[in-house]
Amino acid sequence: MMKTDIVIIGAGPAGIFTALEMIRKGSKKHITIVEKGSPIERRHCPKNETSRCMNCKPYCHITTGFSGAGAFSDGKLSLSYEVGGDLPSLIGEDLAQETIDYTDQIYLEFGADTHIEGVSNPEAVKAIRKRAIRAGLKLVDCPIRHMGTEKAQGIYLAIERELEKCGVELLFGWECLNLILKDNRCFGVLISDGKEEREILADHTVVATGRRGADWLDRLCTEHGIAHQPGTVDIGVRVEVRNEVMETVNDVLYESKLIGYPSPFKNKVRTFCQNPGGFVSQENYDNDLAVVNGHSYKARKSNNTNLAILCSHNFSTPFNQPIAYAQKVGELTNMLANGQILVQRYGDILDGKRTWPKELSQSNVRPTLPDAVAGDITAAMPYRSMLNIINFIQAVDQVVPGFASHETLLYSPELKFYSNRVRMDEHFRSSVANLHCLGDSSGWTRGLMMASVMGVLMGRELAAEG
Repeated sequence: MMKTDIVIIGAGPAGIFTALEMIRKGSKKHITIVEKGSPIERRHCPKNETSRCMNCKPYCHITTGFSGAGAFSDGKLSLSYEVGGDLPSLIGEDLAQETIDYTDQIYLEFGADTHIEGVSNPEAVKAIRKRAIRAGLKLVDCPIRHMGTEKAQGIYLAIERELEKCGVELLFGWECLNLILKDNRCFGVLISDGKEEREILADHTVVATGRRGADWLDRLCTEHGIAHQPGTVDIGVRVEVRNEVMETVNDVLYESKLIGYPSPFKNKVRTFCQNPGGFVSQENYDNDLAVVNGHSYKARKSNNTNLAILCSHNFSTPFNQPIAYAQKVGELTNMLANGQILVQRYGDILDGKRTWPKELSQSNVRPTLPDAVAGDITAAMPYRSMLNIINFIQAVDQVVPGFASHETLLYSPELKFYSNRVRMDEHFRSSVANLHCLGDSSGWTRGLMMASVMGVLMGRELAAEG
């Protein structure tokens, strides 16, 4: 049995910045971070050498380890409270923006690029917004600080070493099995390294397990009666086009965030995680679920731009398992691709036919995910989601001519598991005393910056207790 003052489950941005802010506020409390993955210097994806996903066990190095998926993502920091989830509705827009600005300065201290994308040409932004309005879409022009996939790893390595230097205990290779609860109060956690189990008793427990931990946290909430509610789950595709198609938007905004409610269903559909000159990537979850994502490097560039198109699904009674629903969609898609990612040309979808490898090899848009399997996404994607995506792509084509070309590539599945919304107050107190849930797994944030912001505010709350 171990004893600590603060135990943090998950070394993603929310957990990291909780510890970092406590240190910066002069807290003398002992902090223990439990992370089932590796330190950042030992995280390595073999696909760079093998050119194909090796389905690493016991976990995927792209999604697991110090800094979570952030270290191997595109490394973009959204600098507006309008982007990154629903945290502003909990803490207020003014505090959210103030804390974004504060957190951004910390990233700069650790080596983030000083250049901000999307703020240099307001007249060009107005022209893009005018085209979006005509297409029935909303443009959210959010300033972006792009760290880059390879640069983000160095920034988080510097943070990791800072935490170690300041006495934070980092337990790598340990997985949280359960919470220790009694009389509606959390006393710590039960962890395992696969060989032994260990209890960690703590005055406060912070759960910050990221998107990949959303399903695990949902099960814990159900098991222990922690107040939560099913929320939104995003199902979609990653789209890849030539840079020439996107060059105006790429040059002016770097990342265009477009939102629409296409007929006939009027579900919210949005673009997400745009990567100019980027690369489509594969991530694997614990249950062997392969999902698609995108990376954007500072130095290494491709001829293509990729971005996600996500359709939001909100379920009503009696159904209350949105994460499981999205996983089933992903599993069916993986089945068609023999455990890998499916890719299909947009024109083939409209023509009602599958895509063949020979057709991909003859296209202007060459896949940057070389082991994606050409096939038929529509055989697995729900009708409602597929029609929303098709109609949204046609609307985006009015903003970015050529976006809906026959050769545009769609990769599937792109899934975002945010759906477990833990009930908390503005001080991040859950319905269980001394238990706090942060970041994307809590259902309140989406992305690096807002998860980091939630960690900063949690760190201040814990440091204020003395």
